[in-house]
Amino acid sequence: MIISANNFRSIARALTMVENDLKGADDLLKSLSINQSVPVIGITGPPGAGKSTLVNSLISGLTADGKKVAVLAIDPTSPFNFGSLLGDRIRMSGHFNNDRVFIRSLATRGSLGGLSAKTIEMTDVLRSAGFDYIIVETVGVGQSEVEIAGLADVTIVVLVPEAGDEIQNIKSGLMEIADAFIVNKADRAGADEFVGKLRKLLYDQHQEVPVFKTVASEQTGVAEVLAFINQPVLKQHNRKEILAAEKAYQLIKERRMADVDKKKLRLEIAEALKYPDFNLYRFIESCYSNPSKGKRP
Repeated sequence: MIISANNFRSIARALTMVENDLKGADDLLKSLSINQSVPVIGITGPPGAGKSTLVNSLISGLTADGKKVAVLAIDPTSPFNFGSLLGDRIRMSGHFNNDRVFIRSLATRGSLGGLSAKTIEMTDVLRSAGFDYIIVETVGVGQSEVEIAGLADVTIVVLVPEAGDEIQNIKSGLMEIADAFIVNKADRAGADEFVGKLRKLLYDQHQEVPVFKTVASEQTGVAEVLAFINQPVLKQHNRKEILAAEKAYQLIKERRMADVDKKKLRLEIAEALKYPDFNLYRFIESCYSNPSKGKRP
């Protein structure tokens, strides 16, 4: 299959094949000619920080320079139907007819950090398609979003001034993974004070991480973020071994869990719960640690 940024249908077909493990997906992945120099920009942070609005602004700036951009928008997975809940393609509808922009929503598939092995595989499909930048926007689930550091060449954490009271909690999770912080909605009260606290916290931890102020809805401060993303030192990322090992770990974990069907698991649990002596740990051991044993908990 020929995958090209000039043919969105071919990209969509390839992504669907990989996401759903359709016939030929493994052969497709093995045949990819992946351009490792294409930067993957991870955008993460808590809900309500304006991540999608920021991504919109970044897309506008990058495409204005003639760049081709692909976006993977990671949505929360519904625990009831295992589908995507939000649909960032709707929120980014301003770029719907832009032939330089490809946007795809992807459910987290239960990964607490907002990522799954499918995210890695689909990112590699996009890296082989001829895009200049790939943006991965993750669901805002707090500290567990550190998984993005195992995928992105550049990780940007988006916060808002209202997060000032939570800054001590922030440092124990997202602080360690950020290549840059963005305080979005910086026209709100308390923004300068929050930026000052954040910079002091980074200084106290001996971290030389830039902090930007933006009002993404008005394109304010976005040019500085684009200049940061375009720094040659970031394009020539020096974490290749760490990133590759983390990606390999996620892919291996996914393959070893391939025979665990969550929908089937729910049915088995429902049946097992009928027994008054149900024990979750005995259930797991009997059904999944040693499948040859009976299904009775």
